[in-house]
Amino acid sequence: MNGNTGYAVFFFPQALEALGEAIKPYLTSQPDGPHIFCKEIDTGGAFTEMTLVGKNAEGHEVQVELMVPGSMIRMIVSAQNESLFGFGPRATAPGQAAGT
Repeated sequence: MNGNTGYAVFFFPQALEALGEAIKPYLTSQPDGPHIFCKEIDTGGAFTEMTLVGKNAEGHEVQVELMVPGSMIRMIVSAQNESLFGFGPRATAPGQAAGT
């Protein structure tokens, strides 16, 4: 997808319970529900592979590969910007009527 900056990966509640404490450091808790925001994703196998980007204790960027069984994933959403991700109303451009 052009302009894509990543993916929001949502899990089934039972999956989050089964993964327990191990998944919690990777979850982003937002009003849309807990999810993992990842840079890249590969769904071509029994495991879904996610590439996450973060910072280590020294502030350097690090990449982490996280793999979970594909059956644990409820939904994957392509996102333009993590901070603007969500399902709420969008602002319209000046001079443009809402809904047009």
